[in-house]
Amino acid sequence: MDNQKVTINTLLEMKSRGEKITMLTCYDFLMAVLLDSTGIDIILVGDSVGNVLLGYENTIPVTMEEMLHHCKTVTRGSKRALVVGDMPFMSYQISMEEAVKNAGRFLKEANVNAVKLEGGEEIIDIIKKLVGIGIPVMGHLGLTPQSINVFGGYGIRGSSGEESSKIINDAKKLEKAGVFAIVLEKIPSKLAEQITASLKIPTIGIGAGKYCDGQVLVTHDMLGLFEKFTPKFSKRYAEMAKEMRQCFKSYIDEVKNQKFPSEEHSY
Repeated sequence: MDNQKVTINTLLEMKSRGEKITMLTCYDFLMAVLLDSTGIDIILVGDSVGNVLLGYENTIPVTMEEMLHHCKTVTRGSKRALVVGDMPFMSYQISMEEAVKNAGRFLKEANVNAVKLEGGEEIIDIIKKLVGIGIPVMGHLGLTPQSINVFGGYGIRGSSGEESSKIINDAKKLEKAGVFAIVLEKIPSKLAEQITASLKIPTIGIGAGKYCDGQVLVTHDMLGLFEKFTPKFSKRYAEMAKEMRQCFKSYIDEVKNQKFPSEEHSY
């Protein structure tokens, strides 16, 4: 594993030579240390922390302070990976001034390398401003969870001709505005292939098929830790919730039956 810090240029070089990019979510120091040691390319401190760790029904309630808190813990544990922080709902939509101030806090206070914003043409001016003052931006198109109340659900996006055309056009506009990569979430594989081929910047897919330049999953999904539901696009590489539950039960049993602590664990 190359221990050199992953940068935006690293990702562009990976796309140019056809090397796939890996990205996983992370919300705490311990997981960041583990991920960073494996050679992951990008760590996303996603607003999915709301669903996974904070008990919210969706990402809408997640606040700036919550995101900054989790970003700070992750950047303390990550040395190699590029760390991207999700800007939460209403942290960049109110005004240009609010967007700049909040994005700046991600870099200045939480030490992330870049921020991620959801949306297309409607946030182009914000992206241009952020990139222009030195704040790297990752885009996000397709299913954008912060717009769940508009979509009315988590269904696939871009299946109609009109919607797919908008996503293609938005992707090109995001690239022109200066984003260094775009997450494509829950869109048809062929549409993702078309977008990926049309851009010089990398695409990172989640439920967007194999033709993207990279892939991202929610770490707690792929580890089998989050059991509330499993998206079709998420592969489970382990069943850690079951293993943890068994460990807890074994501990309870041993304490109740006076098997722990033994002499081995006593002073």
